[in-house]
Amino acid sequence: MSETTPSDAVRAPHVPLTDYYPDEPARAGFVREMFDSTAEDYDRMEHILGFGTGKWYRGEALRRAGLKPGMRVLDVGVGTGLVASEAAAIVGRPELVCGVDPSPGMMANARVPAGVQLLEGRAESIPFPDNHFDFLSMGYALRHIGDLRAAFREFHRVLKPGGKICLLEITCPESAWGRFLLKLYMKGWVPLLAPFIGHRRNTRRLWRYYWDTIEACLPPAQIVAELEAAGFKNARRYIDVRTMSIFAEFQAEKA
Repeated sequence: MSETTPSDAVRAPHVPLTDYYPDEPARAGFVREMFDSTAEDYDRMEHILGFGTGKWYRGEALRRAGLKPGMRVLDVGVGTGLVASEAAAIVGRPELVCGVDPSPGMMANARVPAGVQLLEGRAESIPFPDNHFDFLSMGYALRHIGDLRAAFREFHRVLKPGGKICLLEITCPESAWGRFLLKLYMKGWVPLLAPFIGHRRNTRRLWRYYWDTIEACLPPAQIVAELEAAGFKNARRYIDVRTMSIFAEFQAEKA
């Protein structure tokens, strides 16, 4: 890994992972190409990686963070639409849900209810006006943002006053034993299964990269601090013990 300054360490969710791309400016292109090239396999692999939590966990997390019927929702890093689909079911009207993602390949493979709007875009530059949404979600994409501070400022900008966020993420267990087991599963076992479940050449590499981003990501307390610095109140990390504290939900509200 390359060295970064302290300000860079806060600006990005993790240092450049030079086994995959040479430097920070190359990150966005690498991430887009990786997801574009593996989009057809993503949902099958995610079902294995998610320990069976998938649909029920996403729905519960969105409700815990305050999503209610009739709210207008933005799902950032919408990917194949797994979170957006649950949001549409909760709000009751799919046309109230919009998704943005930098990967056209992922969105081309999205299976979302008719009416959900999908747009190409980045977390750091969201193509919607100020004070537009009641709720913002992100499912396991925080580690792929290039500039965390810019993204959180954008989240704050597009939300209405009182708007809520729910950022789902995978975090390293605090114990060395837990970290070892999760690494063995995600960087060892899941990539071994990839050729038997997926068909795209980069699928195995994607899931190895997934673990490396989890291991290198900022600690949860720092993510909460960055939400507060962006102007959010009541920023917190919620842990569902049923998921062995691996899955975390970052919740906050716009004042």
